Amino acid sequence: MTIQEASRRYKIPVKILREYESWGLCGAVKKVMGAWQYDDTDLERLSMIMTLHDIGFSSQEIEIYMRLTLEENHWEEPRLIMLNRKRDEILDALHFRERQLSRLDYLRHELRKQQDERKK
Repeated sequence: MTIQEASRRYKIPVKILREYESWGLCGAVKKVMGAWQYDDTDLERLSMIMTLHDIGFSSQEIEIYMRLTLEENHWEEPRLIMLNRKRDEILDALHFRERQLSRLDYLRHELRKQQDERKK
C-alpha cells in the first residue's frame, strides 16, 4: 500500500506517514518505484502512533515510545512511565479546567442572585 493509499484508507495525514518514514522505524516498508509500501505491521504501528498523537504525545515522545516498543526487550517500564506521565498531565489539565468551571459557575450564580434581587 502506498503512502497515499494508507493516508486515504486509514485517515492518517501524509505528514505523519512521512514523519514515521523519517524515523527509520519502518520494518517491512519498502520503496517500490519511488513509493513507500506499507504492510500490516506498519499499519499496526501507525495505529499506535495515531493513538499516541491523539492523546497528546509530541512527535519526539512518539518517536521515543516507538523506538522502545521495537527494541528487543520491548522496555515496558519506560513506556509505562511515559504513559503515566501523560495521564498525570491530562488529569492536571482536567482539574484546572474543573476549577475554572467552578469559579465560572459561582460568578453566574452571583449574577443571577443579583438579577433576582433587582426583580423584587
